[in-house]
Amino acid sequence: MSSELPPPPPTLEEQLWRTNQTAASRKRRLRWLWLFLGLSILLNLWFFLMVQLQQQSSVHNRGAVFIEQFYSGDEDSPNKIAVIRIEGLISSEVGGHTGMDGMVGDICEQIDLAGRDEQVKAVIVRVDSPGGEVLAADRLYRALCKLRERKPVLCSMGSVAASGGYYAAIGSRWVVADDLSITGSIGVIMETLNYKDLLGKIGVRTIVFKSGKFKDIMNGAREPTPEEMDLMQNLIMEAYEQFLQLVAKERKLNPEQLRNGVADGRILSGKQALAAKLIDQTGTFEDTIEKAKKDAAISHARVIEYQIPFTWRNLFALLLKSPPTKIQVDLPGNPMAGLKIGKLYFLSAHLF
Repeated sequence: MSSELPPPPPTLEEQLWRTNQTAASRKRRLRWLWLFLGLSILLNLWFFLMVQLQQQSSVHNRGAVFIEQFYSGDEDSPNKIAVIRIEGLISSEVGGHTGMDGMVGDICEQIDLAGRDEQVKAVIVRVDSPGGEVLAADRLYRALCKLRERKPVLCSMGSVAASGGYYAAIGSRWVVADDLSITGSIGVIMETLNYKDLLGKIGVRTIVFKSGKFKDIMNGAREPTPEEMDLMQNLIMEAYEQFLQLVAKERKLNPEQLRNGVADGRILSGKQALAAKLIDQTGTFEDTIEKAKKDAAISHARVIEYQIPFTWRNLFALLLKSPPTKIQVDLPGNPMAGLKIGKLYFLSAHLF
């Protein structure tokens, strides 16, 4: 029976060689680590500088934010019809690339671009929105009213153009909706959350020091007083009255008939809205384009949209944009969960 001898121990030269190899390998790893950290720092600085340049460009050179994108029609025609989209919750706080007033700032910038472009012979506002903030909707309405003094402005309703979406839409001279579009919902809404009973169950109570009896008028830790209910209802009705009178003026309708009829917050189909004279025509987006060409007295047109171009600067801004840090509890089935407490809304809440 033979036995194998154990391998001889490494010589001093072999031990030194292995030690040197280990040290060299460690140095290589450290060099790569420092190189990676250095590149990471440089990239972060680059991202930061790009974001700052983007913000400055958006504020000081706002007209360069958007570019034209061909949509349909005669691509070689010198006459243009600009399509401006109002989509989603109308807000001056979210979205936006012009550096101010969120999505409303973007839309107003596009309205201004269309107004200054002499080749734009007509503008179509494509509305697909359940409404939104009172002031935001009113700002869009006023911007469209100003634009329609210079060139034809038409509205094409998408799936939903209700409440604040309808408010903005009637800034156009001609309103078109599909038979199955949802519109109307003329009214105002404000919401708060009452958590008094919840605080009682967990043994928490709030202590408020205030300078006047109405200073904490929407405090959810207690029941509202009758005076507070009256004050808030009067505020709601004041905004509603402005909405009602505006619809009556733009649609040439009797305010009292509106008040006692379709202006009670109900939603309507496009066909019902036409019967109630809230719109001018039922039809498709293509029908609206044909009407725009007729109003502008042109036979051919290049239909364009305004879009944010892809740039590395925009990409870096998007990657570095962090969501606001907050804790939010949304109750199941609560259609108002995305709204801010204490704000007035022209909003069809059950569609939001």
